[in-house]
Amino acid sequence: MSESGEIVVKTENLTKRYGEFCALDSLSIHVKRGEILGFIGPNGAGKTTTIKILVGLSRPTSGTASIAGVDCSQEASKIKHLVGYMPDKFGSYDNMRVREYLDFFGAVFGIPARDRKKRIEEVMEITYSAYMQDKFVESLSHGMQQRVGIARTLLHDPEVMILDEPANGLDPKARIEMREILLRLAAEGRTLIVTSHILPELARICDTVAIITGGKLRAFGELDDVMRDLCPMRNYEIQLGQDGDIDAAAERLRGCVEGDVSISRQERTLRFPTSETEESLASVLTHMVSGNVQIVQFREVASDLEDAFLQVAAGADKTA
Repeated sequence: MSESGEIVVKTENLTKRYGEFCALDSLSIHVKRGEILGFIGPNGAGKTTTIKILVGLSRPTSGTASIAGVDCSQEASKIKHLVGYMPDKFGSYDNMRVREYLDFFGAVFGIPARDRKKRIEEVMEITYSAYMQDKFVESLSHGMQQRVGIARTLLHDPEVMILDEPANGLDPKARIEMREILLRLAAEGRTLIVTSHILPELARICDTVAIITGGKLRAFGELDDVMRDLCPMRNYEIQLGQDGDIDAAAERLRGCVEGDVSISRQERTLRFPTSETEESLASVLTHMVSGNVQIVQFREVASDLEDAFLQVAAGADKTA
């Protein structure tokens, strides 16, 4: 995480309307140098609209967006040099070898021929893709292609990288490799905005999160702070024995806890959120055992980013 405190990406009351439809409603966020922002929301939430404005492809109806102090709408040509954008689907020019592919885009970015060879070697080293430089892009696995995509995004040495679903479709090994690359980029001082539907994976790398639904920002801040705000109650799980009525056990539990009780019949578990003290939880267990409920295990289950997102989504549905 960045310790410089320098804000590199900033939006203020960013709004985008298409006729009567408001795709983005007064979005205000900021991301510091060396930070990774997890940009979260369902399809149609306004993420793509925000990204298009940040990379200079769309103008807001009102509000402002800037990268390193450069206005994204007024100085779009400068923004192209400051930002590297990797969409979730990008053309890979399959009939090219990896080095040819990167050389082609280096030329597109205006990197002189005398400098391209060195820069291509640098980005392949950063993305651990040097060994595949003579392979055809079409022959690569999806994970390998994603790394080549990041190498391409790095060619012009951008300060900010916006990556749309970089871990989508990757196997566990490829996800770990992608995580290492993104953390390395942030450690080098680059600012990253990453969208993903794989929330547990995103939580392992991001410093801050922005959760957006219906074009509105619902939560924003450092990951730990957002988690505390959205999930103030702790989750507990009771593992039941093989004998006994799980519905009766759930009903007995509902009589002594304030949160909803969820049942997993396959796992034979009861899960519930609570703000009760340890002493109160001990009385809950005593109450269950006194009712001849066979308890095999009782444990706290840590909340995760998916829980936080579901809290936000539920709240948005109620106010819609």
